[in-house]
Amino acid sequence: MTRELNANTASERRECWGIDLGGTKIEGAILDPENPAQALHRLRLPTCSKEGYEPILERIATLVSMLECESGNKRPPIIGIGTPGVISPNSGLLRNSNTLCLNHRTLINDLAAALGCEVRVANDANCCALAEATLGVAKGYSTVFGIILGTGVGGGIVVDGRALTGAHGICGEWGHNPIPGEITSCYCGRVGCVETVISGPALERFYRNLAKSDIRLPAIAKLAEKGDPKAKATLERLREKFAVALAAVINILDPDAIVIGGGVGNLDLLYEEETRSAVLGHLFNDDFRTPILRPALGDSAGVFGAAMLTA
Repeated sequence: MTRELNANTASERRECWGIDLGGTKIEGAILDPENPAQALHRLRLPTCSKEGYEPILERIATLVSMLECESGNKRPPIIGIGTPGVISPNSGLLRNSNTLCLNHRTLINDLAAALGCEVRVANDANCCALAEATLGVAKGYSTVFGIILGTGVGGGIVVDGRALTGAHGICGEWGHNPIPGEITSCYCGRVGCVETVISGPALERFYRNLAKSDIRLPAIAKLAEKGDPKAKATLERLREKFAVALAAVINILDPDAIVIGGGVGNLDLLYEEETRSAVLGHLFNDDFRTPILRPALGDSAGVFGAAMLTA
């Protein structure tokens, strides 16, 4: 049976606390369950993932203490945590995280010990999808596919206000489906994963191989606007491969709405009619009506969704 994350608010809990554990930043927020779309408090610290696992735990504990100081309230009995990767239902260990030092760790137990309270952990893409489907731009749609398109590529599926996790905890993880013809090695041990092709670092690597210049994706997009052929080729690769990867999901799930989060999701190209036409070219259908939406909550979605895990 598919396991689910409940998105219903609980008025009996005065505040909902959440932590979004990202690859570059850790964000904490406190929400009012009666008005969850507006954070009461939000704070951030850098993740500094290269320092290793234990320092990350210490930074999360520090951030929770900072939230206590700012809010004037003690931490609640339960805190929600959004994290890259998933907790294995069999072993209880975190796996599939592109923050590699988190993998094969008893993250739930270790966080509970570090924070002195119960923690509820969910995949960060699920948290983003849950927030956008219940508080954000996709509110009112029955089935929502939420995309994370940034340093990594992930996804979450929300049906009637519930984020699905699946029998193995990997529901929505389209970033590790293969793209035909692609052979770049992925940290997961396979080749040609969506993440190795249309993530921000993958697109920057593609441009670097063409132009022998190491610049970030926003700068590449600006060059493309000016007509730079190598930059334009990089964005056309994004359009083409995004269409292939997304169409495979739509052919199976056929969602009512699609929301794109993450830094790559800021590119206008992804919302253009030409991109929709490219997706249609790979669909098992003769039209494509599903809206592709920009997130309403921006970079707040992950931490809002994490806090909602406790509601």
